Amino acid sequence: MKRIHTSVLLMALLTCTGGCRDYLNEELLGNYSDGTFFQTEAQAVLAINAAYTPLTFASDRNRLWVFGDVASDDAAKGGDPGDQADIGLVDDFQIFPSNGVIESQWGELYEGIARCNQVLARVPAIAMNADLKNRILGEARFLRAVYYFYLVNIYGPVPLLLEPKNADQLQITQSPVNGIYEQAIEPDLQEAIKNLPASYEGANVGRATKGAATAMLAKTYLYQQKWQQAAATAAQVQAIGNYSLLPVYAQNFRQEGKNSPESVFAVQHLTGQVPFTGNRLNQWFAPRPGENGYFFNVPTQNFVDEFEKTTAGVVDPRLDYTVGRPGRPWINGEPFDAFWSPTGYLNKKHVQPLAEIPASTKGDGNLNYVMIRFADVLLMQAEALNELGRGAEALPLLNRVRRRARESYLFDRGLSPTATVPAGLLPDLANLSQSALRDAIRHERRVELGFEFHRYFDLMRYGKEYAQAALRDKSSFSYERNRYFPIPQSERDTNKALRF
Repeated sequence: MKRIHTSVLLMALLTCTGGCRDYLNEELLGNYSDGTFFQTEAQAVLAINAAYTPLTFASDRNRLWVFGDVASDDAAKGGDPGDQADIGLVDDFQIFPSNGVIESQWGELYEGIARCNQVLARVPAIAMNADLKNRILGEARFLRAVYYFYLVNIYGPVPLLLEPKNADQLQITQSPVNGIYEQAIEPDLQEAIKNLPASYEGANVGRATKGAATAMLAKTYLYQQKWQQAAATAAQVQAIGNYSLLPVYAQNFRQEGKNSPESVFAVQHLTGQVPFTGNRLNQWFAPRPGENGYFFNVPTQNFVDEFEKTTAGVVDPRLDYTVGRPGRPWINGEPFDAFWSPTGYLNKKHVQPLAEIPASTKGDGNLNYVMIRFADVLLMQAEALNELGRGAEALPLLNRVRRRARESYLFDRGLSPTATVPAGLLPDLANLSQSALRDAIRHERRVELGFEFHRYFDLMRYGKEYAQAALRDKSSFSYERNRYFPIPQSERDTNKALRF
């Protein structure tokens, strides 16, 4: 657990795009002692801005993609053999507490929690606008819940800190996963919903909203198999009225779709800024020839084979929106070369064309990471309803997601110059048993949300039988042993209260 030092380095950080360019260009503000910071409204805003930072991909310490994708059946490590060996060990489930990926993700998540705890402890005493104060506290609670959500889904039982601690107070044992959900994640999100606005304007676009907190609460319930609460809470996201599916699936992963009506919560990135606020994933996932990329996190054949085809061989358009593959153009327009990747495929969702980000600044992308999309909310609601035996209510939600995918043909002239949906493509589903509908929803989550860092967490929550079958090609995987990743060695060395 990262400790809070007696001085705090704060800067204006990644909470908006577009109209907030000046805000993102704020210079470093320097060191403030505990006695001089958290005194003004402006300092409260700076503190909450800093609490967003560990979610970003502006540094290489956030490795959520390794856990969500590479550890799953969707992706392999990629890159040159031997490069980033710790990622390869995660891919092969040869995982030890000293693994650098295990260490860095733990540190980033607890750094986020520490910043949120400072905001929640210190901002209430500041004389400032009451509405702004409540909003800032709501943002801190939302962010703390997100950080704990990832901690319990990556590491399982972890130490629970809900207030700032000094170094001599950090000998804390783990709390059970269900205890962290019930004592921290759920209450934080419920409180955030009360205090966050439904939307923002101008420089504040990109901050956590009521819809983001509600969607995250629905996800929290879903992961605990609290089906009734999950279904009802996901429905509340729809009731807010701010969200819809974009006409073309791929718009979610292009500049034109930043902070769109489908984006329920997105981690903000912006290129060309000082301090640096760009998206490093643009370089990590791009090919090397001509683009200066590292070609990591590459799709597997198993993932590619998951996409449906018509009897005439027309594939679900989400495949080519998601995956670079032979016989199809790459994002710059040139033919894709299978030699760019050890699997013969690259993922597209976080990579921008050279016309937007040239090879010389490849690691400074400006695509957001969309953590929660409206399509995800619809599928969460469908899953919960089906588990409640209400398949008739779940089917329209599932079919809504499928319909948008096939109707991309109506709006993307690159797919169809005549705006025609191919016959038999992604038909609406009907008359499915609960078991068959469960399988259909799981399939839809995989193809709809592929390479958005969700798959491994889905595999684990589906249970041992499903996970073992999905990861059968990874001979070292054992559900009992690998359900959670080990607590890092650095934490084991410093926190003697941990139990193993």
